[in-house]
Amino acid sequence: MIIDTHIHIGKIREFDLPENDVIYSMEKYSIDYSIVSSLNAVEFDHQLNPVPPEYQRSQLDCLDDVLSFVKKYPSMLGAAVWVKPYGEKADSMLYNAIKENRRYIKAIKFHPFHSNEPFDSEKTAPFIDLAEKFSLPVVVHTGGSDAASCKRVYNMAKRFPKTNFFMVHMGLGTNNNEAIELISMLPNLYGDTTWVPVKSTLKLIKKAGIGKIVFGSDNPIDGKDTYLHNRTGDRSLYQEYFNELKDILSKDDYDRLMYKNAAELFSIEL
Repeated sequence: MIIDTHIHIGKIREFDLPENDVIYSMEKYSIDYSIVSSLNAVEFDHQLNPVPPEYQRSQLDCLDDVLSFVKKYPSMLGAAVWVKPYGEKADSMLYNAIKENRRYIKAIKFHPFHSNEPFDSEKTAPFIDLAEKFSLPVVVHTGGSDAASCKRVYNMAKRFPKTNFFMVHMGLGTNNNEAIELISMLPNLYGDTTWVPVKSTLKLIKKAGIGKIVFGSDNPIDGKDTYLHNRTGDRSLYQEYFNELKDILSKDDYDRLMYKNAAELFSIEL
């Protein structure tokens, strides 16, 4: 069994991640369950320029898109609420939307880089309060800017000890060492394997234990065969997770990494 805790749908600029690609890839690569959010909630582009108003979608509209998809495949999918702390608020409308759909929602998702908002800022805190009220894990993109630094996620996890936080990418584009050190320091802070080399995952497991990381991928960011190869056709690092890692970890540890930890931490019924 495999649970992928970090996938997307949506279409914005050069990215087009249709629902059909998600279902195709899950079936082809034997992914049993995925937690999905909408990349249409991006507030700033890769150059940190504001996304033009005509391309902006509200966090509620993005949640509606995800929930519509999830409700078609409730045994395969759960929703992550991608929030927009730069331009929107954790208001009563968001609260009610989560309350009404709580059984489908598995996490609240932040992208501090594409929100251009430091994760440990006071604008972010009300969204964490909301996560705490609904006992929802918080998944956070890390890497690419100071706003999305691993240390800022650590700061928020320390401030909100009742909520579990997940460092997606564990510092994208780094050697992951800072993330590994920080994750090992707090009981409510976890890693996520999205674009993380297997060697870094093994290093985290050795330092902090098998219970401190979950499998994630960003599928289908590189197309419907993201699990197989990247955009240039090179073998995806996820193939190492699916294959070689089985010979390195014990069966129980491998199962915990690939689905058992996620099932427990995201309240997914198997």
